[in-house]
Amino acid sequence: MKTDSNLERVLEAGHFAVTAELGPPRSAGAETIRRKARLLKGNVDAVNVTDGQTAVVRMASWAGNLIGKEEGLDGIVQMTCRDRNRLALQMDILGVAALGIHNILCLTGDHIVFGDHPHAKGVFDIDSVQFLQIVKQMRDDGKVHSGNELEVPPRLFIGAAANPFADPFEFRVPRLAKKIAAGADFIQTQIVYNVDKFAEWMKRVRDRGLDQQTKILAGVAPIRSAGAARYMKTKVPGMDVPDEIVERLRGVPREQVAAEGVKLCVDIINRVQEIEGVAGIHLMAIEWEEAVPEIVARSGLLPRP
Repeated sequence: MKTDSNLERVLEAGHFAVTAELGPPRSAGAETIRRKARLLKGNVDAVNVTDGQTAVVRMASWAGNLIGKEEGLDGIVQMTCRDRNRLALQMDILGVAALGIHNILCLTGDHIVFGDHPHAKGVFDIDSVQFLQIVKQMRDDGKVHSGNELEVPPRLFIGAAANPFADPFEFRVPRLAKKIAAGADFIQTQIVYNVDKFAEWMKRVRDRGLDQQTKILAGVAPIRSAGAARYMKTKVPGMDVPDEIVERLRGVPREQVAAEGVKLCVDIINRVQEIEGVAGIHLMAIEWEEAVPEIVARSGLLPRP
């Protein structure tokens, strides 16, 4: 089913897509979203507004998307199963579609224990695969999960996340296949720093023909310091940061580390573009949106189609 998604248009035309991430503020102020949106507009094809990332209270994803839409962005609303049951999720799906948001990313969500309300009760009524099935049913069959019919189905381009680096590695592609079967039109991956391991994952993806069934966007991100690289390597589950990247950033003067982090990101983008089956990148520069125009330009990905 065709939607009004700019991201879908770009991908279906065979262009190498670029999406970015926009972190909403811990605030009711709209100007932070507007400022970030102006940095991203014209440099990317669509923008994810995160949904309570790291389980911290922030402006709602749908609200950030609506402000971004006013600034000319094609938004991707993120929704997690952490905070809503299937009833609330479906109500929000209808709401964002009615507001003219054309893309959705279905996530389980960061666990509450990592956030600023560790004693809150997580919902997790369904998981991300079941969530994908529900959105697809609403869109394609015009029915909610209970089977009741919708007067106007939500026309949404449906996305999911994948982590090529989580253990056990041999389960990563079967897990992806489940999400594709459930309804994922596009996939955004965990940040790629270990390009060789990502290339091996993509080979297994191609061996099952999954790259022909969905659009895979490789996650990429600049690193601002050697300390940040070490933290991701040792403290963030599901991240794979090779030693050579930590050493590369450690080996430059402190005042030049941010520039080297941008160069490293560009180098990785150039490498993943050469991997068969990769349809685009998802550029995660949370709280460093100022770096996005430079990274996209230096990667040869401007102008956007």
